[in-house]
Amino acid sequence: MPTRSPARLIVALSVAGVLAVFLLYTALRGTSTPTLTPSQLADHSGKLAVVGVVVGPLAGDSHSAHGLRFGLKNIDGKSGVVPVVYHGDSPPPLFKEGRNVVVSGSYVHGRVSGSNILTKCPSKYTSAKPA
Repeated sequence: MPTRSPARLIVALSVAGVLAVFLLYTALRGTSTPTLTPSQLADHSGKLAVVGVVVGPLAGDSHSAHGLRFGLKNIDGKSGVVPVVYHGDSPPPLFKEGRNVVVSGSYVHGRVSGSNILTKCPSKYTSAKPA
C-alpha cells in the first residue's frame, strides 16, 4: 500500500483554519444595523433601522434641503411617535400615511434622519380570505 503525503492534510487544515478565523472575525466585528421600533429609540444613537407606521401630515420633498418630513409610530399602537426627515430618492410608490415601513438611517437629537425607505406590502401580511 502506498503511503500518503501529509501535504493534503496540511492544506485542508490550513483552509479550515482560515475559514474559522474569518467566521470569528465577522461574528465579533461584523457591521449589523439594529432594527428598532419608535418606542425603543430612547437609548440608541447612530446607524439603525426603524420599523413603524407612517403618520402625517407628510410635508416637504425628499430632494429638497428640508427633506420629506413625517412621523413614525409603533405598529402595535404603543406610545410614541418619532419624527423622520428623509433625504434621498423618491419614496416607494406604496409610501403613504398608514403604511408599514422600514426607515434606515441614523437617530440623532430625537429624530430619525432617513436615507432609505422600504414599504411593506399589506397584501403579503394579511391572511387569505375564504372563497
